[in-house]
Amino acid sequence: MTRVKDGKHFRFRTAANNMAKAGEKSGGGGKRGLKRKAPAEEPQETAVASDGTAESGVQSAKAAAFPPGFSISEIKNKQRRHLMFTRWKQQQRKEKLAAKKKLKREREALGDKAPPKPVPKTIDNQRVYDETTVDPNDEEVAYDEATDEFASYFNRQTSPKILITTSDRPHGRTVRLCEQLSTVIPDSHVYYRRGLALKKIIPQCIARDFTDLIVINEDRKTPNGLILSHLPNGPTAHFKMSSVRLRKEIKRRGKDPTEHVPEIILNNFTTRLGHSIGRMFASLFPHNPQFIGRQVATFHNQRDYIFFRFHRYIFKSEKKVGIQELGPRFTLKLRSLQKGTFDSKYGEYEWVHKPREMDTSRRKFHL
Repeated sequence: MTRVKDGKHFRFRTAANNMAKAGEKSGGGGKRGLKRKAPAEEPQETAVASDGTAESGVQSAKAAAFPPGFSISEIKNKQRRHLMFTRWKQQQRKEKLAAKKKLKREREALGDKAPPKPVPKTIDNQRVYDETTVDPNDEEVAYDEATDEFASYFNRQTSPKILITTSDRPHGRTVRLCEQLSTVIPDSHVYYRRGLALKKIIPQCIARDFTDLIVINEDRKTPNGLILSHLPNGPTAHFKMSSVRLRKEIKRRGKDPTEHVPEIILNNFTTRLGHSIGRMFASLFPHNPQFIGRQVATFHNQRDYIFFRFHRYIFKSEKKVGIQELGPRFTLKLRSLQKGTFDSKYGEYEWVHKPREMDTSRRKFHL
């Protein structure tokens, strides 16, 4: 839009008027001039195939099957470059699928003489060796297990009784998570802090024969931490909590869990530290699961992240079994392991996660 002075008055003339006047000076209207330019660009966008049908420039490039020296990054037009990249990805997937089918046919033709399948390289199977990896037949490990704080549980001298509480002034999401955890862990009770310090809660728990204390912390109305303390002599583990999903937030979930004692699965706790954490989780559940309930609580460790899931399995046939997730679900990351009960000021720590010193390699794990 331009501003033109006409005596003492100002007139505004738009770009369209300027184009119209320019077209009149050149001998034709502005609209007609635009219509004349459009057909000149169309032949560049279309190409004629061998059978006489018109195809777009993208399809003709696809038919060329991308010559060896072809580079998509050299295409200046953003939309054309995006379309060509999409076509190239489709072609790559088709070639990969064709190679896989060809290899499968060759293996079926060879039968028993087929070579073994190569093991793909992953971060997990390229893990750096840890000297503290537990050997099940190690006498030292067996002695430590027989004399540690969880020995009375595994010797069936005590049965678990859990107290679940929250941080001060919890919000609804944290409270619901505690209530749902109490339906997963048998013989667990939910109490609210009401401003009481943990150092005062722990003696009361011991006096009432609680064997474990679980504290759910929150930040910005979202659960972000979990403290698990084994009573009366510890140890105490502090976890970072993330990816929390309550039952209503899980798609295709099953019906609410029953009061049956669930089974427990502990996966991939291989080091001495991981072994201690796995025994802490195991001591939360009673000894004899009720298989009639078909409920399973799983703690799966992968790359030092502990994934918690709660499922119910269903027998579809003699060979097929289906599972339904019941919820809740969350992910834990160990931050510290402390001897004794919770004491943030004078406590003695067995292990503390130090990212700058410990996370120097992606293939090194501690659990």
